[in-house]
Amino acid sequence: MKKTSLLILALLPLYLAAQVASRPANPQQPAPEKIHWVTIEEAIELQKKNPKKIMVDVYTKWCGPCKMLSSTTFQSDDVANYVNANFYAVKFDAESANPVNYQGTTYANPGYNPAATGRNSTHEFSRFLNVVAYPTIVVIDDNGTYLNQSRGMLNPGQLECLLKYFHEGHFKSVTWNDFQSTFTPSFK
Repeated sequence: MKKTSLLILALLPLYLAAQVASRPANPQQPAPEKIHWVTIEEAIELQKKNPKKIMVDVYTKWCGPCKMLSSTTFQSDDVANYVNANFYAVKFDAESANPVNYQGTTYANPGYNPAATGRNSTHEFSRFLNVVAYPTIVVIDDNGTYLNQSRGMLNPGQLECLLKYFHEGHFKSVTWNDFQSTFTPSFK
């Protein structure tokens, strides 16, 4: 009996550790980022050493589809691996107070209200990118020049289509509608 009690006491910590490890993650806690996000200024600097296109996720904190894009599509291993290998990824809060330096111009948010609990004023950089809805994915070329954008929530296959259209250079010879109509997604 004494040996059984000692064995139970010895194995109890292992049992408890296994129970804690098997619990689902806290749904209120955001999932760790799989995509390596940088600022637009960092992306432009990185382009000087290793030219890549830039993918900008323009979002707001109150936007439900923006949160879905971050918690589903950007959590796809296929999406994260492709973005990290072929793009510099920028996550830009369209209502941020932080100034942005882009192509020799500083963009700000002069109407920003730090006391606001919901929506805030729109950042000048968001307006410069012609973003009128959230989320919007903006693609910038290897030289820092705006190429195009896609508005709304995208699933992994839809984002794959957009990214490959620009990364593989199809935009130079094929219309978006033609490319999209023949594209077969593989991202999950």
